[in-house]
Amino acid sequence: MTTNDCKTTNMATCNDSWEDLRKQARQLENELDLKLVSFSKLCTSYSNHDQRSRSNSFSQSQDNVLVAMTTELEHLLTKLSTVNDKMAEYINSPGASSHNAALMHTLQRHRDILKDYSHEFYKTKNNFYTLREREDLLGSVHRDIESYKSSTGVNNRRTELFLKEHEHLRNSDSLIDNAISIAMATKENITFQRGMLKSIQTRVTTLANRFPAINSLIHKINLRKRRDSLILGGVIGICTIILLLYTFH
Repeated sequence: MTTNDCKTTNMATCNDSWEDLRKQARQLENELDLKLVSFSKLCTSYSNHDQRSRSNSFSQSQDNVLVAMTTELEHLLTKLSTVNDKMAEYINSPGASSHNAALMHTLQRHRDILKDYSHEFYKTKNNFYTLREREDLLGSVHRDIESYKSSTGVNNRRTELFLKEHEHLRNSDSLIDNAISIAMATKENITFQRGMLKSIQTRVTTLANRFPAINSLIHKINLRKRRDSLILGGVIGICTIILLLYTFH
C-alpha cells in the first residue's frame, strides 16, 4: 500500500469518527430539547396549583417526577459535554488539520447549544426548588394556624379577622405567583425561540457564504423590498397630502 493510500484510509476513518460524534451530539441535543420543554411545562404546572389544592400523595408524586427529570437532564448534559470534548480532541489530532476551520466552526455551534440548554435547565431547576421551599414554608404556617384553631377553639372576632386577613394575603400571594409563573414561562419560550432563530440565521449566513449566488439574490431581494417600501411610503404621503388639501378646501 502506498503512502497516499494510507493517508486516504486514515482520513476516511477520521471522517467516520467525526460524523459519529456529530450524530451523537445532534441526537443528544434533540433529546434535551424535548425533555427541557416537558420539564418547563411540568414546573409551570406545579407552580399553577395552590399548595392546599394538592393532596400529599399527588404533591409527593409530582415532586418525584420532577426530581427524576432533573437527574436525567443532568445526565444528558454531561453526556453532551463529553461528546463535545471528544470533538475537540478530534480537531487537535494530526489528521484533522486540513479541515480545522470548518470543524472548529461546527464545534463552536454545538458548544453554544450546550451552553443555552445548560442555562435554561439550571434556571428552571432553581425556580422549581425556590418555589417548593416557599410552598413548604407557607404550608407549615397554615398547618400551625389550623392546629392552633383546633386545639384552642378560639372564636373571638379579632382572631377571625386575623385569619381572614391571612387568607386574603395567601390568595394574593397565589395570584402573584401565577402571574410570575406565566411571565417566566413566556420569557423562557421567547428565549428559546430567539436561540432557534439565531441558529437558523447562522445556518443561512453559512449557506450564503458558501454560495455567493444566494447571497447576491438575498441582497437583491432586500433592495427590492426597500424600494417597494419607499414607493409605498411616497404614495401614502401623496394621498395624505391630497386628502388634507381636499378637507381644508
